[in-house]
Amino acid sequence: MTGEESVRVPQEVAEFLLSLGTGKLAHPGGTLHEHLLRVADLLMRWGAMPELVVAGLCHACYGTAGFDHPLLAPGDRGKLAAVIGDRAEALVYLYGSCDRDAVYPLLAGVGPVPFRDRFTGQTHTRSEADVQAFAELTAANELDIAAHNPAMAAVHGPALMRLLAGARARLSGPAWQACLDVLGDYQPQVP
Repeated sequence: MTGEESVRVPQEVAEFLLSLGTGKLAHPGGTLHEHLLRVADLLMRWGAMPELVVAGLCHACYGTAGFDHPLLAPGDRGKLAAVIGDRAEALVYLYGSCDRDAVYPLLAGVGPVPFRDRFTGQTHTRSEADVQAFAELTAANELDIAAHNPAMAAVHGPALMRLLAGARARLSGPAWQACLDVLGDYQPQVP
């Protein structure tokens, strides 16, 4: 990622993330901090709303079902909201709290998607705007990992392509094109 392509991160957000240890946690492609910057950059290049770009930058703050290294406890939501705003924090919480086993299969459907919160066990139906933001953030996160860890892509690529292809109607055109660019080799062949 060159300086021209990289997301312009507000200094206070970058400092906050670094204070939480993102620069020291290993992650495919370098550190967690580098991954967070790349995810935000992808979202920005795809034309995502600013709150989603910032949520992409902070998406791992509460840990995730796939990266269980929380930087903040769910009870500390106010701390993150004070730095990035309420809407961006709500998207970070939605992403981090998602019970992927319960939610991922529902992304391919139409209509409301009930999100199961892995922290509380409660289920709440989300707006289509939230579901689309979640799908876009999921694509950015997973595509960055696949691009920076070919071994992981080889193992999980087919399932990831099925997930994202199922959610295609909820992804922007640029996000779907990125899915094809990174995971196209795993797209099921039609006889």
